[in-house]
Amino acid sequence: MEKHIDKECIFCKLANGELPTTSIYEDDDFNVILDISPASPGHCVVLPKTHAANLFELPEDYCSKIMPVAKKCAAAIKKSMGCAGLNVLQNNGEAAGQTVFHLHVHLIPRYDNDAVQISWDNKASLENAEELATKIKQGF
Repeated sequence: MEKHIDKECIFCKLANGELPTTSIYEDDDFNVILDISPASPGHCVVLPKTHAANLFELPEDYCSKIMPVAKKCAAAIKKSMGCAGLNVLQNNGEAAGQTVFHLHVHLIPRYDNDAVQISWDNKASLENAEELATKIKQGF
């Protein structure tokens, strides 16, 4: 896969070994590192070694490989950390909570009664479900 590296991007530097990290997994296309500001013990981030600001910019070949890497690492985290569950989280755009504009996938171990809060307040409704589905289908 062809790589594009943004010399100014901190996650490009972390993914490609220009800055020190605590890596749990690495291959030719991804580096999975412990999050520097973890939500819970064992929180890791899957970093593509190519620069893409978000999911919409990630090349298709990376898209097809990122979830198997996330699955493999999530299984290792769950097995070794003994967590009760695990969130797989990926944000696109500032409004969605993205703070670093290099696509990354969070693997957040969850423990019974932990303090991690990932929620939404369910203010949307499915009142106009058919209308919404039709509108979304127009985007393909």
